[in-house]
Amino acid sequence: MSVRLLLSLTDQQFAFVRFLVESGQYSSTSAVLQQALEFQHQTTDAEITTKALSETQAFSELLQHRLNGPMISTAEMTSRVEAMIERKRLSV
Repeated sequence: MSVRLLLSLTDQQFAFVRFLVESGQYSSTSAVLQQALEFQHQTTDAEITTKALSETQAFSELLQHRLNGPMISTAEMTSRVEAMIERKRLSV
């Protein structure tokens, strides 16, 4: 399925598109723009994937740091949470 689209280009952009078609690198102006959009799509996908991998790596490192850090007992954590709740209750 294709969709017709009215598109505005600068004179310089249009001259470049026309050069690509006239030099035989592309069969039409549509082919130039479709290829440009496909390239942008792939680039964007790659950037999103790279960012997601980076965030996953950072999260993994944070978890590993926490696992390697000092641990407190369940009783100590319960005591700290109860103290926090009491401080909140008294401040209201």
